[in-house]
Amino acid sequence: MEFTGRTRDLELIAHQLRLVTDGAAGTPGRAVIVTGRRRVGKSRLIQEFCDRADVPYTVFQATRGRNPSAERADFVETASRMGSPGADLIRGLSATDWNQALRALAVAVPDDRPSIAVIDEVPWLVEQDREFEGALQTVWDRDLSNKPVLLILVGSDISVMEALGARDRPFFGRATKMTVEPLDVADVQTMTGLDAAAAIDARLITGGFPQILTSWRPGMDRLDFLRESTADPLSPLLVAGELSLLGEFPEGTRSRAVLQAIGSGERTFSTIAAQAGSQGDLPAGTLNPLLKTLQDKRIVAADYPVSTVADTKNKRYRITDSYLRFWLAFLERSLPLVERGRGDLALARIERSWTSWRGRAVEPLIRASLLRLLPDQNWPDTEEVGGWWNRTNTPEVDLIGTDRSPVAKSIHFVGSIKWLENHPFDRHDYDALSRSLLAIPGTDPDTALVAVSRCGITPDAGVAQWWGPDELVSAWRRP
Repeated sequence: MEFTGRTRDLELIAHQLRLVTDGAAGTPGRAVIVTGRRRVGKSRLIQEFCDRADVPYTVFQATRGRNPSAERADFVETASRMGSPGADLIRGLSATDWNQALRALAVAVPDDRPSIAVIDEVPWLVEQDREFEGALQTVWDRDLSNKPVLLILVGSDISVMEALGARDRPFFGRATKMTVEPLDVADVQTMTGLDAAAAIDARLITGGFPQILTSWRPGMDRLDFLRESTADPLSPLLVAGELSLLGEFPEGTRSRAVLQAIGSGERTFSTIAAQAGSQGDLPAGTLNPLLKTLQDKRIVAADYPVSTVADTKNKRYRITDSYLRFWLAFLERSLPLVERGRGDLALARIERSWTSWRGRAVEPLIRASLLRLLPDQNWPDTEEVGGWWNRTNTPEVDLIGTDRSPVAKSIHFVGSIKWLENHPFDRHDYDALSRSLLAIPGTDPDTALVAVSRCGITPDAGVAQWWGPDELVSAWRRP
């Protein structure tokens, strides 16, 4: 499969290797913790980097639930294939613990030239053996950091990977951190060959996950892609969601029930509790820690209304990954239909709710795009873009441009998102936005009104500025 995009990610890792090569770090060796959602392409990215680096390297991938003794034996055997003089010395070595296994890696790493050592799926090693972290710290301090090696620790469980470098953990202060995000909308446009508006749709559906995008043939429109994907029970669009969730949240678990509630459109604590409970509402003492875990894993986000007044009790929850959001809303319950050859019914379900689903799902992407465009000469002090709502969502405002969030010193603009194929933002939309203006703490009659529209604005729209699909996609091409 051709490697596409990830130019910035490759450069970030290459910079770490240059620090090793140039001897510009505090120690000869460097360590990097690389994390990101499951199936986002971390392993493929690291393999591509190793293949391009032109230095000796070894890549070990852990296996979940494997016998620790067998795992260590495989680790040493993998290191023995590094192609360095020291690698021959460890061939056939039996490591009784992770101290010995990691010291074997240190022997295999060359003394006189840069190299790369990758340990993939680190959370599974931590899960298998509590001594792994302490052994890693000991061998790094005594051996590996004294050699010109770039040690890359990769894992999908974001909460575990972040804890690896936490202050109270053995490896604290020894590694820099890097998060691999899904492909952005500009990369999606490049891969699909679509116009900007259609590329945004493709990004919402696929989440920017490379494995799914490779099945979107260049030039294929949204409807054809969905029709083809829902006709095949083994299509990446259908399969990736279940594989991603099963890795962390087996069916029947309460975390899975909470995700399904949020994915179905529930956003408040009370409605999530009602939807996720099997017999009555899920108790707050159960739901609160579940939501915290999901937020720690970066699967769920909690948004607060942005204004000049704090409103910490009025949060709204959402699935951070638009593909998982799409899968939970439409595909999970459609799998039986597809398996019995009725993908047409699954597609019809999607089409019935597509416009309303997209209208909500596109909001985080639009805000993220605006944050890449701002500040600019029109909004020199705007560094945050959020939304605002009250408890009844009357009104609910899509865009609030401020100096900071969620409690701003000043509000610079208030805006609306109109994301329909055939209806531009018009005077009616402007008037509705104007009526909402004074409900927002920190605004006044002179606060600027702006719009984001999929198909433009009418001459009488009256907004101070508007952005369309081309500007939103081009924001991701900026250096």
